[in-house]
Amino acid sequence: MKVVWVVLVVLVVVVAVVAGLGYAFFYDLTRGPLPRHSGSITVAGLEDEVEVLRDEWGIPHIYAANMHDLLFAQGYTQAQDRWWQMEFFRHTARGAIEELTGKSEGLLATDIFIRTLGWHRVAEEEEQAYDEDTMASLQAFADGVNAYIANRKPGDLALEYSVLRLVGVDIDVEPWTPADTLAFAKIMAWDLGPGVSREVTRASLYQVLGQQMTDQWMTPSWPYGEKPTILQPEDLPITGSLWGAGAAVSDRWTDVDVVVAEGGLPDVSLVFGHGSGIGSNNWVVGGSMTESGMPLLANDPHLGIQMPSIWYQVGLHCNPPAGSDEPTLDVVGFAFSAAPAVIIGHNDSIAWGVTNVGPDVIDLYEIRVNPDNPLQYEWNGQWRDMTLHDETIRFGDGEEPVRIQVRETHLGPIINDNQIDEDTGEVLGFNNEDPLAVRWTALDPGTLCRGIVDLNLATDWGEFREALEYWDVPSQNFVYADVDGNIGYQTPGRIPIRAAGHSGLVPVPGWTDEYEWQGFIPYDSLPRILNPERDYIATANQAVVPPEYYDQLEQELGEGLNCIISQEWNCGYRAERIVELLQQEAPHTVASFQDIQGDDKLISAEGLVCCLSALSFDDAEVADARDWLAEWDCCCHADSPQAALYAQYWASVVTNIYADQLSDEAEAYGDSRDMRATFLLTQEPDNSWWDDIETVDVVETRDDILVRSFEEAYEKMVAAFGSDRSEWKWGSLHTATFVSNPLGQSGVGLIENMVNRGPFAVNGGTSAVNNTVWYTTADGFAVQGLPSMRMIVDLSDLTQSVTVHTTGQSSHPYSGHYDDMIDSWRNIEYYTMLWTRDQVEDAAVDRLVLHP
Repeated sequence: MKVVWVVLVVLVVVVAVVAGLGYAFFYDLTRGPLPRHSGSITVAGLEDEVEVLRDEWGIPHIYAANMHDLLFAQGYTQAQDRWWQMEFFRHTARGAIEELTGKSEGLLATDIFIRTLGWHRVAEEEEQAYDEDTMASLQAFADGVNAYIANRKPGDLALEYSVLRLVGVDIDVEPWTPADTLAFAKIMAWDLGPGVSREVTRASLYQVLGQQMTDQWMTPSWPYGEKPTILQPEDLPITGSLWGAGAAVSDRWTDVDVVVAEGGLPDVSLVFGHGSGIGSNNWVVGGSMTESGMPLLANDPHLGIQMPSIWYQVGLHCNPPAGSDEPTLDVVGFAFSAAPAVIIGHNDSIAWGVTNVGPDVIDLYEIRVNPDNPLQYEWNGQWRDMTLHDETIRFGDGEEPVRIQVRETHLGPIINDNQIDEDTGEVLGFNNEDPLAVRWTALDPGTLCRGIVDLNLATDWGEFREALEYWDVPSQNFVYADVDGNIGYQTPGRIPIRAAGHSGLVPVPGWTDEYEWQGFIPYDSLPRILNPERDYIATANQAVVPPEYYDQLEQELGEGLNCIISQEWNCGYRAERIVELLQQEAPHTVASFQDIQGDDKLISAEGLVCCLSALSFDDAEVADARDWLAEWDCCCHADSPQAALYAQYWASVVTNIYADQLSDEAEAYGDSRDMRATFLLTQEPDNSWWDDIETVDVVETRDDILVRSFEEAYEKMVAAFGSDRSEWKWGSLHTATFVSNPLGQSGVGLIENMVNRGPFAVNGGTSAVNNTVWYTTADGFAVQGLPSMRMIVDLSDLTQSVTVHTTGQSSHPYSGHYDDMIDSWRNIEYYTMLWTRDQVEDAAVDRLVLHP
């Protein structure tokens, strides 16, 4: 018996030791990377002492005596909290995602495509071209990043390195460079741009459906006069005809034969999610519309759902000693982890917010390759040499590298070389049959970063506009307010002028200069307004200008050119609702702006619900559900049962109208374009789109499809939730899950649970002001895009400004600030946007002093 007890004791000790070692390993794995936020640290590279004060949300306010130290400390601080996000962004911009994940069939196409576009190559060109002051700012930020990551093992920087190492991916941490910051701007430009696939889709659908049906779906007529454009006719210096309201596609090219690849262009959703339906809101009102008599400004950018938040909130304060040449700066707002300064926010004089303009800044050109020399292409009757880039794609798991060659013309790189054979997985090399070159403004060396620090330092409308002259790509709708009571709007950006007959909607011949761009709309001719008489400005990705604007450009630039900013807009539902609420709810306060940002009324639903009222249903229970839905207020609250039924109905409508006709050529996502196209089709009950081409000897009309769709929707809701309609909840279907890259998509439940958060029931829906986007093509109603932050700035008292972003300040899964904002965000709750030093001191829970 004694021997048995000895054995048991030994076993218990062994188990305890193993458990202890296991716990110690797990603790070190998960908590080891957490950065130090309090105390004092000596940091080489600083010129003077810097203080970093953090509040209960982990939001830092950085206090420095000079701009170098301020931006250096910003780099250090953002690397502390977001290094893995920065690492992932850097590898994405380089087309080197598989260095982090190991070789992956899906990601190989993405890496090849990014290498082909050459985001990092262009960034390196920009690095050589930037002025000395801009490079000093970028280098100071990079030096701060490197001061943090230097001499730290990968596992001490982020949990992800250790987990990936366990599965055979060993990653060397390289120093951060200014080019890494510049290349990140290309990611954002791509995410917010129109993409090349739409031209290919349109050309393919012209062949399958014809131009009329294609245009009815892809570019339904924008409702000028019905919904508000950003600038309105009274804002313009002239009015006139409708010249330029829509450029006609050249008949010669409506049947262009375009082949990119069997599988189309690669999906880069690993990075930012799909772009369809993504947008943003911002608005500003002047003193006549507020209780305080001073402006209020609001912004909520809509981007793909991700973990952590795309935004990093920060306060930057430069207070140089008396007599110094250094500028004084106090600015708070939202930065990108990979870049210095603040992108959206306010200083002590002005506030600004952004939404995406979405101009057409990308074109595809068919290239004629010399049959005797694949490195030459035809241009105006002569052969030109291409530029050749050798690229090596490496894999973190040690797989044999893949080497490709990228061919580039003066119009841009050829994007359908190096396609992957679907059967063998091999990279196919040059495509000399139907090569396509892409012309995109972001592939020209840009100037974006030159103006960002100046934007942070701007004190009035003039300095604000001067800074934005450098904001080339991606073009944004900037709203503005200042402490003197002014409000304004500016479109910046490099927007091409096309030749007559070049719509920009389909690929065109690239062997002569007939379709070459004719320059860019001059900055001083781009849309802007200061203090409009109506005393408000609202943008929500709708059409920027009324048609009359193009008369002005015609007079300035000459007749016959295509200066259309875009023909593909968000179709105005959010903008219409925002303007309605701005007019109805005045005078405004911060609280009324919060209500508007949380508004989830889906005004596009009103017409489609109304269409059901005249229809007959054989099943009395379904007819009763139709009558019940007709009582709905069209608000998409998480607890709304009607919102759940309507979403099922809308998904069925979109599928039943479009899926059969589009087949494999395209997908209808149920976004604002589909809402507008469907509304217009309801006015044409016998339009060909209503016919289900898969039914034999039957031609369906509008009423047939609407009845079928509602019956399907009701059947699905009963099957999922039972026949008691009071138990149905929109939030049971519509949930947000925040997924980390790349571990959150590993397929391993234990790992995904460590880094992902959710699902969470949320309010809102696609094209509500609270734009929690879902797709009718998805399996379910999960959020794909969302308001990535919400900000409201009170120019009467900056200390009363409020904000929130989606997840938290940290990218460390075991930090308390990894997910502490989620509930506030989804419940439309806010915290104070700390401003004064006294406010920051009173709220500080951590103080870190960086010594040189």
